[in-house]
Amino acid sequence: MSSSTLQSPVTAPAPATPGQASWGTLLVLLAGIFMAMLDFFIVNVSIPGTQADLHASNAAMQWVVAGYGLAVAAGLITGGRLGDMYGRARMYGLGMAIFALASIVCAMAGGTGELIAARVVQGAGMALLMPQVLGIISVVFTGARQARAFAAYGLTMGLAAVFGQLIGGALIQADLFGLGWRTIYWINVPVALLALVLLRRLVPESRGSAGTRLDPSGVGLILAALVALVLPLIQGRAQGWPLWTWLSLAAAAVLLSVFTWYQQRLAARGAAPLVDPRLFRDRSFTVGVTLSLAYQMTMGSFFLFLALYLQQGRGMSPLASGALFLSIGGPYMLTSVVAEKFAARLGRQVITLGAVVQGAGFVVLALAIEHGAGHVALGWLLPGLVLAGAGMGFAVVPVPGIVLAGVPPEHAASAGGVLATAQQVGGAVGIAVVGIVFYDRLGGTAELGPAFVSSLVPMALLCLLTAALVQLLPRSRR
Repeated sequence: MSSSTLQSPVTAPAPATPGQASWGTLLVLLAGIFMAMLDFFIVNVSIPGTQADLHASNAAMQWVVAGYGLAVAAGLITGGRLGDMYGRARMYGLGMAIFALASIVCAMAGGTGELIAARVVQGAGMALLMPQVLGIISVVFTGARQARAFAAYGLTMGLAAVFGQLIGGALIQADLFGLGWRTIYWINVPVALLALVLLRRLVPESRGSAGTRLDPSGVGLILAALVALVLPLIQGRAQGWPLWTWLSLAAAAVLLSVFTWYQQRLAARGAAPLVDPRLFRDRSFTVGVTLSLAYQMTMGSFFLFLALYLQQGRGMSPLASGALFLSIGGPYMLTSVVAEKFAARLGRQVITLGAVVQGAGFVVLALAIEHGAGHVALGWLLPGLVLAGAGMGFAVVPVPGIVLAGVPPEHAASAGGVLATAQQVGGAVGIAVVGIVFYDRLGGTAELGPAFVSSLVPMALLCLLTAALVQLLPRSRR
């Protein structure tokens, strides 16, 4: 594939020089990362309406969420490498264009198969876009401006998480032109078009080292392994766990083993593996990736099944349920701001603090719903939601700095990509695994309260597992 092939739809901007960028540059970049994170959260509030309109199964709705996460996970590292090879601004533009086109297909989907496929393409576009943002910021901003740009990046991700459910609820409630849930996909299009128009004018081009190479075989192996793992976990329960589900799980283990062997072989030959095995010689990194995967299994599943409980179980409107999510988002924003200060004092144990507080929130929430037989007053849900949100802020923000502390500088970008990939995989797998518990308890009834309570149990246990894994991190890492 030649570089000229990848120039469309965005003509390459002029090469970057350090300190060249304006704050307009940052706004264009942050628009992309805001959309990427928003799409993780905004879809949850639309699931009940989408399911009713398309007459979709529970498994199909899980795929609407998990398919996006899997596509992002499978493509993040390759997306970063394409930016290094062909230009980060160019790949940002291409990723944004793919995301916008896929959003149109999502908005016009006539069935669940079409919607799921478009969501996967959306994820592929975001996998191409997301790695470029930090890469461009690190090149075109310097000194104090760079520090402020990184802070704005973190704040943008937090705002998307906090307001995603509320924005989604407001859009669905407004029902513009009678579009209902489809509005959450149409809204992506004008934002993407504006970003593409401003990209050439405001975002300078940059590239990585000339020796960067792709690993398409590695991408294919890891994608096949992830699908073989998640497919039976989502489909198996409804089908009574037939033989193919167990064969698929076994195939996932084999594919992961082959992937590991292949990456080691490439590294031994001096080639460029998708995941450099040398990264895992650092205990902090190995344990950190594992705990990140475990922790993220709680995040996507919690937001999805809470939205289902509030709308389908409590009969709340999308806007009302989205507003209730602010009781999570507010504490999350507060603790995320102070998390680094806590990390300076507590080191690795700040993650333990967050995981334990979040797990306690899940327990308090479960007890409140159980006590009210699934119909407890909304006010009794607030303590658990506040605790969960506060714990998330303490647990999420310090992870990159603590986990990547021992990684050599020459492997920093690759390590960051692996960590981000593990987080996305955790989100998708969590939806599948916790979904087994949720839908098994739900059975053929319409009582979502007991089902949601049951799903909170594995989520709380995963928080405890995260806290236990933190103890394996080196004590000296900050």
